[in-house]
Amino acid sequence: MEERLITRRSTLAAAGALGLARPALAQDAWPSRPVTLVVPWAAGGSTDAVARIFAQRLSQDTGRSFVVDNRTGANGTIGFASVARARPDGYTLLVSTVSTYAMAPWLYQLPYDNERDLIGIGLLAAMPIIMVVNKDFPARTLAEFVELARRPDHRITYANSGIGSSTHLATELFLQEARLTIPDVGYRGGGPAVQGVIANETPMVFQAASGILPQIQAGTLRALAVASRERSPLAPEIPTFAEQGFPGVVVEEHIALQAPAGLPPEIIRRANDVARAAMEAQETRQRLAALAVVPMVTGPDSWPAYFAAENAKWRDIVRARNIRVQ
Repeated sequence: MEERLITRRSTLAAAGALGLARPALAQDAWPSRPVTLVVPWAAGGSTDAVARIFAQRLSQDTGRSFVVDNRTGANGTIGFASVARARPDGYTLLVSTVSTYAMAPWLYQLPYDNERDLIGIGLLAAMPIIMVVNKDFPARTLAEFVELARRPDHRITYANSGIGSSTHLATELFLQEARLTIPDVGYRGGGPAVQGVIANETPMVFQAASGILPQIQAGTLRALAVASRERSPLAPEIPTFAEQGFPGVVVEEHIALQAPAGLPPEIIRRANDVARAAMEAQETRQRLAALAVVPMVTGPDSWPAYFAAENAKWRDIVRARNIRVQ
């Protein structure tokens, strides 16, 4: 019942947003002045890097300035709140991640309504999440890892880059699907977590491809599985979880473009069109590939169903695994 309500509310929110077009705004040729792209993460991170490549291409394609504004804190929710309060005129947009629009609502008390106050213009890209182990770990395949982890006397742990992060919840999803009990070792961020595995302080970690592909290619870490639906073009040699008997382990760090609710439909469609052109340009693809990011552009019509499904999925994992942010 709760899942149906989420789907219904999301659909109504999107419909309401399309129905609130203001004639004056609809007549404007968007964009007619600079656009702010709010990034709720610090400068220098993967999402920020994608946003800056995106903004540069948008500026080039439209002849208008697109400026990245990093508004950080509280697992991205501060940036989200600022956009939720912004005027729905198309000049304040949000470059968001699944960890905040689909995971954070089940972990935090939010200062905004995640469904009512924001709408989705569409997905922009995906960062594959990969399960890796220390190069000296005895398991060379996912099946061998599961076999070792099911032994009652195992001493396996995993690196946790932060309670409630997308990589933490991806790990918990895998543990649930594989019926494994493995304690975590906490680290302050993805970089330290990966270094902890390299140093063999703990043998396993789930991490976005951007943070571990060089180590995989150098042989410092061994990849056991990628959590995307299909093998990633960035590392086609790594099998998916589904190929290895765990079809439910599908997690990608999606990056989306969102806006305040009430954005006129003409601007929604125009923003999606220019976003698609920018992300699918050959130069953009090449620059994103260097960051281990894959363009994945969708339209606003598919957002309500996607949003509802992701929220329901991570709500269930948070509750089933009793995950709490201290």
